[in-house]
Amino acid sequence: MIRLDRTAVIAGVVVAVGVGSYLAWAWNHPLSINDDVYVVDPGTSMRAFARKLHSANALPDGYSLVLLAYVTGHARNLKAGEYRFKQGISQRELLQQVVTGRVVEYPLALIEGWTFDQFLQAINSAPKVRQTLNGLSHEQIMERLSRPDLHPEGQFYPDTYYYVAGTTDLQLLQRAFARMQTRVQNEWSARSSDLPLKNSYEALILASIVEKETGRASERPLIAGVFINRLRRGMRLQSDPTVIYGMGQSFDGNLRRRDLLRDSPYSTYTRGGLPPTPIAMPGGDALHAVLHPAPTKALYFVSKNDGSHEFSETLREHNEAVIKYQLRGKKRKFSSYRVAN
Repeated sequence: MIRLDRTAVIAGVVVAVGVGSYLAWAWNHPLSINDDVYVVDPGTSMRAFARKLHSANALPDGYSLVLLAYVTGHARNLKAGEYRFKQGISQRELLQQVVTGRVVEYPLALIEGWTFDQFLQAINSAPKVRQTLNGLSHEQIMERLSRPDLHPEGQFYPDTYYYVAGTTDLQLLQRAFARMQTRVQNEWSARSSDLPLKNSYEALILASIVEKETGRASERPLIAGVFINRLRRGMRLQSDPTVIYGMGQSFDGNLRRRDLLRDSPYSTYTRGGLPPTPIAMPGGDALHAVLHPAPTKALYFVSKNDGSHEFSETLREHNEAVIKYQLRGKKRKFSSYRVAN
Protein backbone atom coordinates (compact mmCIF):
# COMPACT_ATOMS: atom_id res chain seq x y z
CA MET A 1 0.00 0.00 0.00
CA ILE A 2 2.82 2.32 0.89
CA ARG A 3 4.58 1.42 -2.39
CA LEU A 4 1.45 2.36 -4.34
CA ASP A 5 1.19 5.69 -2.53
CA ARG A 6 4.81 6.44 -3.29
CA THR A 7 4.28 5.55 -6.91
CA ALA A 8 1.24 7.82 -7.09
CA VAL A 9 3.15 10.63 -5.45
CA ILE A 10 6.05 10.22 -7.82
CA ALA A 11 3.69 10.13 -10.76
CA GLY A 12 1.93 13.21 -9.48
CA VAL A 13 5.21 15.04 -9.09
CA VAL A 14 6.25 14.09 -12.61
CA VAL A 15 2.95 15.32 -13.99
CA ALA A 16 3.13 18.51 -12.01
CA VAL A 17 6.67 19.15 -13.15
CA GLY A 18 5.67 18.43 -16.71
CA VAL A 19 2.65 20.72 -16.56
CA GLY A 20 4.67 23.40 -14.84
CA SER A 21 7.40 23.16 -17.44
CA TYR A 22 4.86 23.33 -20.23
CA LEU A 23 3.13 26.34 -18.70
CA ALA A 24 6.45 28.10 -18.14
CA TRP A 25 7.27 27.48 -21.80
CA ALA A 26 3.80 28.46 -23.01
CA TRP A 27 3.68 31.68 -20.98
CA ASN A 28 7.10 32.92 -22.08
CA HIS A 29 7.60 31.39 -25.52
CA PRO A 30 7.34 33.81 -28.50
CA LEU A 31 4.04 33.34 -30.27
CA SER A 32 3.71 32.96 -34.02
CA ILE A 33 0.92 35.47 -34.35
CA ASN A 34 -0.24 37.26 -37.47
CA ASP A 35 -1.04 40.92 -37.98
CA ASP A 36 -4.81 40.45 -37.79
CA VAL A 37 -7.01 42.63 -35.61
CA TYR A 38 -8.63 40.64 -32.83
CA VAL A 39 -11.90 42.06 -31.54
CA VAL A 40 -12.90 41.62 -27.89
CA ASP A 41 -16.59 42.38 -27.50
CA PRO A 42 -17.89 43.80 -24.21
CA GLY A 43 -18.60 41.01 -21.72
CA THR A 44 -16.20 38.51 -23.31
CA SER A 45 -14.64 36.15 -20.74
CA MET A 46 -10.94 35.37 -20.60
CA ARG A 47 -11.77 31.74 -21.36
CA ALA A 48 -13.74 32.65 -24.50
CA PHE A 49 -10.98 35.03 -25.61
CA ALA A 50 -8.31 32.32 -25.19
CA ARG A 51 -10.40 29.84 -27.17
CA LYS A 52 -10.80 32.39 -29.95
CA LEU A 53 -7.05 32.98 -30.15
CA HIS A 54 -6.37 29.25 -30.10
CA SER A 55 -8.85 28.69 -32.94
CA ALA A 56 -6.99 31.36 -34.92
CA ASN A 57 -3.70 29.50 -34.27
CA ALA A 58 -2.42 32.43 -32.23
CA LEU A 59 -2.09 30.36 -29.01
CA PRO A 60 -0.71 26.81 -28.61
CA ASP A 61 -3.74 25.82 -26.50
CA GLY A 62 -6.95 27.23 -25.10
CA TYR A 63 -6.19 27.09 -21.38
CA SER A 64 -2.64 28.30 -20.56
CA LEU A 65 -3.58 31.96 -20.98
CA VAL A 66 -6.60 31.44 -18.72
CA LEU A 67 -4.41 29.84 -16.06
CA LEU A 68 -1.93 32.70 -16.31
CA ALA A 69 -4.77 35.19 -15.88
CA TYR A 70 -5.96 33.41 -12.73
CA VAL A 71 -2.46 33.10 -11.30
CA THR A 72 -1.79 36.83 -11.82
CA GLY A 73 -5.23 37.94 -10.63
CA HIS A 74 -6.34 39.25 -14.05
CA ALA A 75 -9.03 36.70 -14.89
CA ARG A 76 -11.76 39.37 -14.83
CA ASN A 77 -9.74 42.30 -16.19
CA LEU A 78 -10.08 41.69 -19.93
CA LYS A 79 -10.79 45.01 -21.68
CA ALA A 80 -13.04 45.22 -24.71
CA GLY A 81 -11.71 46.66 -27.95
CA GLU A 82 -9.62 45.91 -31.01
CA TYR A 83 -6.16 44.43 -30.52
CA ARG A 84 -3.19 43.87 -32.76
CA PHE A 85 -0.29 41.87 -31.31
CA LYS A 86 3.32 42.18 -32.39
CA GLN A 87 5.07 39.16 -33.85
CA GLY A 88 6.98 37.23 -31.20
CA ILE A 89 4.91 38.50 -28.27
CA SER A 90 4.70 36.13 -25.27
CA GLN A 91 1.50 35.17 -23.46
CA ARG A 92 2.63 37.24 -20.48
CA GLU A 93 3.02 40.31 -22.68
CA LEU A 94 -0.24 39.57 -24.49
CA LEU A 95 -2.12 39.29 -21.20
CA GLN A 96 -0.65 42.57 -19.99
CA GLN A 97 -1.78 44.27 -23.20
CA VAL A 98 -5.39 43.10 -23.01
CA VAL A 99 -5.86 43.79 -19.29
CA THR A 100 -4.47 47.33 -19.64
CA GLY A 101 -6.54 47.98 -22.77
CA ARG A 102 -3.75 48.86 -25.21
CA VAL A 103 -6.09 48.66 -28.18
CA VAL A 104 -5.61 49.51 -31.85
CA GLU A 105 -5.50 53.24 -32.51
CA TYR A 106 -6.25 54.79 -35.89
CA PRO A 107 -4.64 58.02 -37.11
CA LEU A 108 -6.69 60.94 -38.38
CA ALA A 109 -4.77 63.76 -40.05
CA LEU A 110 -6.47 67.16 -39.93
CA ILE A 111 -4.31 69.46 -42.03
CA GLU A 112 -3.29 73.06 -41.39
CA GLY A 113 -5.13 75.43 -43.68
CA TRP A 114 -8.15 73.18 -44.15
CA THR A 115 -11.61 74.62 -43.73
CA PHE A 116 -14.22 73.30 -41.32
CA ASP A 117 -15.97 71.50 -44.17
CA GLN A 118 -12.72 69.75 -45.08
CA PHE A 119 -12.30 68.71 -41.45
CA LEU A 120 -15.79 67.23 -41.50
CA GLN A 121 -15.09 65.37 -44.75
CA ALA A 122 -11.95 63.81 -43.27
CA ILE A 123 -13.77 62.75 -40.10
CA ASN A 124 -16.69 61.35 -42.08
CA SER A 125 -14.26 59.29 -44.20
CA ALA A 126 -12.22 57.99 -41.25
CA PRO A 127 -12.58 54.24 -40.60
CA LYS A 128 -14.14 53.01 -37.37
CA VAL A 129 -15.53 56.46 -36.46
CA ARG A 130 -19.15 56.38 -35.36
CA GLN A 131 -21.00 59.09 -37.24
CA THR A 132 -23.49 61.13 -35.18
CA LEU A 133 -23.44 64.49 -36.95
CA ASN A 134 -24.52 63.58 -40.47
CA GLY A 135 -27.09 66.00 -41.84
CA LEU A 136 -26.51 68.63 -39.16
CA SER A 137 -25.76 72.23 -40.06
CA HIS A 138 -22.67 74.03 -38.83
CA GLU A 139 -24.79 75.82 -36.26
CA GLN A 140 -26.26 72.55 -34.97
CA ILE A 141 -22.80 71.01 -34.70
CA MET A 142 -21.59 73.95 -32.64
CA GLU A 143 -24.65 73.53 -30.42
CA ARG A 144 -23.58 69.91 -29.83
CA LEU A 145 -20.23 71.33 -28.73
CA SER A 146 -22.04 73.69 -26.34
CA ARG A 147 -20.77 76.73 -28.25
CA PRO A 148 -23.70 77.95 -30.35
CA ASP A 149 -22.23 81.45 -30.17
CA LEU A 150 -19.17 80.55 -32.24
CA HIS A 151 -18.65 80.28 -35.98
CA PRO A 152 -16.87 76.93 -36.51
CA GLU A 153 -14.19 78.15 -38.90
CA GLY A 154 -10.78 78.30 -37.28
CA GLN A 155 -11.92 76.78 -33.99
CA PHE A 156 -10.36 73.31 -34.38
CA TYR A 157 -6.66 72.58 -34.07
CA PRO A 158 -5.05 70.83 -37.05
CA ASP A 159 -2.99 67.82 -36.02
CA THR A 160 -2.89 64.03 -36.26
CA TYR A 161 -5.33 62.55 -33.78
CA TYR A 162 -5.37 58.91 -32.71
CA TYR A 163 -8.65 57.26 -31.86
CA VAL A 164 -10.06 53.83 -31.13
CA ALA A 165 -12.90 52.04 -32.91
CA GLY A 166 -16.28 53.43 -31.90
CA THR A 167 -15.03 56.96 -31.23
CA THR A 168 -17.68 59.42 -32.40
CA ASP A 169 -17.20 62.29 -34.80
CA LEU A 170 -18.31 64.62 -32.02
CA GLN A 171 -15.61 63.32 -29.68
CA LEU A 172 -12.94 64.01 -32.28
CA LEU A 173 -14.23 67.53 -32.81
CA GLN A 174 -14.30 68.07 -29.05
CA ARG A 175 -10.63 67.12 -28.81
CA ALA A 176 -9.62 69.40 -31.70
CA PHE A 177 -11.74 72.24 -30.31
CA ALA A 178 -10.20 71.96 -26.83
CA ARG A 179 -6.69 71.88 -28.33
CA MET A 180 -7.32 75.06 -30.29
CA GLN A 181 -8.80 76.94 -27.34
CA THR A 182 -5.81 76.04 -25.18
CA ARG A 183 -3.28 76.95 -27.86
CA VAL A 184 -4.92 80.28 -28.65
CA GLN A 185 -5.09 81.33 -25.01
CA ASN A 186 -1.50 80.28 -24.33
CA GLU A 187 -0.23 82.22 -27.34
CA TRP A 188 -2.40 85.23 -26.54
CA SER A 189 -1.17 85.42 -22.96
CA ALA A 190 2.45 85.45 -24.17
CA ARG A 191 1.93 87.85 -27.10
CA SER A 192 4.21 90.69 -28.07
CA SER A 193 3.22 94.13 -26.88
CA ASP A 194 1.50 96.84 -28.93
CA LEU A 195 -0.20 94.59 -31.45
CA PRO A 196 -3.21 96.11 -33.29
CA LEU A 197 -5.40 93.18 -32.24
CA LYS A 198 -8.27 93.64 -29.81
CA ASN A 199 -8.59 90.07 -28.60
CA SER A 200 -7.55 86.46 -29.16
CA TYR A 201 -10.31 85.94 -31.74
CA GLU A 202 -8.81 88.62 -33.96
CA ALA A 203 -5.47 86.86 -33.57
CA LEU A 204 -7.13 83.62 -34.70
CA ILE A 205 -8.60 85.36 -37.75
CA LEU A 206 -5.26 86.83 -38.78
CA ALA A 207 -3.48 83.54 -38.13
CA SER A 208 -5.85 81.79 -40.54
CA ILE A 209 -4.93 84.32 -43.24
CA VAL A 210 -1.22 83.85 -42.62
CA GLU A 211 -1.72 80.08 -42.77
CA LYS A 212 -3.32 80.33 -46.22
CA GLU A 213 -0.78 82.82 -47.57
CA THR A 214 2.29 80.58 -47.25
CA GLY A 215 3.26 77.00 -46.62
CA ARG A 216 6.77 77.98 -45.55
CA ALA A 217 7.15 78.12 -41.79
CA SER A 218 10.15 80.46 -42.09
CA GLU A 219 8.04 83.08 -43.90
CA ARG A 220 5.08 83.17 -41.55
CA PRO A 221 6.55 85.72 -39.09
CA LEU A 222 7.41 88.02 -42.03
CA ILE A 223 3.98 87.74 -43.61
CA ALA A 224 2.41 88.31 -40.20
CA GLY A 225 4.66 91.38 -39.85
CA VAL A 226 3.38 92.75 -43.17
CA PHE A 227 -0.25 92.36 -42.13
CA ILE A 228 0.43 93.84 -38.70
CA ASN A 229 2.08 96.85 -40.37
CA ARG A 230 -0.90 97.32 -42.67
CA LEU A 231 -3.36 97.10 -39.78
CA ARG A 232 -1.37 99.70 -37.84
CA ARG A 233 -1.51 102.08 -40.81
CA GLY A 234 -5.16 101.47 -41.52
CA MET A 235 -4.34 99.86 -44.88
CA ARG A 236 -6.46 97.10 -46.31
CA LEU A 237 -4.96 93.65 -45.97
CA GLN A 238 -5.60 92.76 -49.63
CA SER A 239 -5.27 89.02 -49.08
CA ASP A 240 -6.38 86.80 -51.96
CA PRO A 241 -7.30 83.83 -49.70
CA THR A 242 -9.93 85.92 -47.91
CA VAL A 243 -11.59 86.74 -51.23
CA ILE A 244 -11.48 83.09 -52.28
CA TYR A 245 -13.09 82.03 -49.01
CA GLY A 246 -15.85 84.60 -49.46
CA MET A 247 -16.56 83.29 -52.96
CA GLY A 248 -17.36 79.86 -51.59
CA GLN A 249 -18.42 77.28 -54.17
CA SER A 250 -18.33 79.85 -56.97
CA PHE A 251 -14.52 79.90 -56.95
CA ASP A 252 -13.32 77.89 -59.95
CA GLY A 253 -9.61 77.93 -59.17
CA ASN A 254 -8.92 81.12 -61.11
CA LEU A 255 -8.97 84.39 -59.15
CA ARG A 256 -9.72 87.29 -61.49
CA ARG A 257 -9.35 91.04 -61.03
CA ARG A 258 -13.13 91.46 -60.97
CA ASP A 259 -13.25 89.01 -58.07
CA LEU A 260 -10.86 91.20 -56.11
CA LEU A 261 -13.03 94.25 -56.70
CA ARG A 262 -16.35 92.54 -55.89
CA ASP A 263 -17.44 93.47 -52.37
CA SER A 264 -18.20 90.86 -49.74
CA PRO A 265 -17.73 90.62 -45.96
CA TYR A 266 -14.58 88.58 -46.63
CA SER A 267 -13.06 90.87 -49.27
CA THR A 268 -10.02 92.49 -47.72
CA TYR A 269 -9.58 94.39 -50.98
CA THR A 270 -12.83 96.35 -50.62
CA ARG A 271 -13.09 96.43 -46.81
CA GLY A 272 -10.70 97.53 -44.12
CA GLY A 273 -9.63 95.51 -41.11
CA LEU A 274 -10.08 91.80 -40.60
CA PRO A 275 -12.79 89.59 -42.12
CA PRO A 276 -15.62 88.59 -39.75
CA THR A 277 -14.31 85.07 -39.05
CA PRO A 278 -11.23 82.96 -39.68
CA ILE A 279 -10.99 81.52 -43.19
CA ALA A 280 -9.31 78.22 -42.28
CA MET A 281 -7.80 76.24 -39.43
CA PRO A 282 -4.43 77.79 -38.57
CA GLY A 283 -1.64 75.73 -37.09
CA GLY A 284 0.46 76.59 -34.07
CA ASP A 285 3.22 78.21 -36.14
CA ALA A 286 0.80 80.65 -37.76
CA LEU A 287 -0.70 81.56 -34.39
CA HIS A 288 2.73 82.15 -32.92
CA ALA A 289 3.82 84.22 -35.92
CA VAL A 290 0.82 86.54 -35.66
CA LEU A 291 1.42 87.17 -31.97
CA HIS A 292 5.20 87.43 -32.41
CA PRO A 293 5.57 89.01 -35.86
CA ALA A 294 8.98 89.60 -37.38
CA PRO A 295 10.22 93.21 -37.11
CA THR A 296 9.95 94.46 -40.68
CA LYS A 297 9.08 97.62 -42.59
CA ALA A 298 7.61 95.64 -45.46
CA LEU A 299 4.03 96.42 -46.50
CA TYR A 300 3.75 94.12 -49.51
CA PHE A 301 4.70 90.66 -50.68
CA VAL A 302 4.31 88.71 -53.89
CA SER A 303 4.82 85.06 -54.74
CA LYS A 304 8.01 84.06 -56.55
CA ASN A 305 6.19 80.97 -57.84
CA ASP A 306 8.54 78.66 -55.97
CA GLY A 307 6.74 78.66 -52.64
CA SER A 308 8.55 81.76 -51.37
CA HIS A 309 7.72 85.48 -51.53
CA GLU A 310 9.40 88.77 -52.33
CA PHE A 311 8.80 91.41 -49.64
CA SER A 312 8.71 95.14 -50.38
CA GLU A 313 8.49 98.32 -48.32
CA THR A 314 7.00 100.55 -51.05
CA LEU A 315 4.32 100.15 -53.68
CA ARG A 316 6.86 100.94 -56.40
CA GLU A 317 9.13 98.11 -55.23
CA HIS A 318 6.12 95.82 -55.00
CA ASN A 319 4.98 96.63 -58.53
CA GLU A 320 8.47 95.90 -59.83
CA ALA A 321 8.41 92.56 -58.01
CA VAL A 322 5.02 91.74 -59.54
CA ILE A 323 6.38 92.48 -63.01
CA LYS A 324 9.44 90.33 -62.35
CA TYR A 325 7.80 87.31 -60.76
CA GLN A 326 4.20 87.35 -61.99
CA LEU A 327 4.33 89.05 -65.41
CA ARG A 328 7.64 87.57 -66.61
CA GLY A 329 9.21 91.01 -66.94
CA LYS A 330 6.44 92.47 -69.12
CA LYS A 331 5.11 95.82 -67.94
CA ARG A 332 1.34 96.18 -68.11
CA LYS A 333 -1.46 97.38 -65.90
CA PHE A 334 -2.41 94.96 -63.14
CA SER A 335 -4.34 94.93 -59.90
CA SER A 336 -1.60 96.40 -57.69
CA TYR A 337 -1.68 99.71 -59.61
CA ARG A 338 -5.41 100.13 -59.11
CA VAL A 339 -6.12 98.39 -55.85
CA ALA A 340 -3.12 98.59 -53.53
CA ASN A 341 -2.98 101.38 -50.95
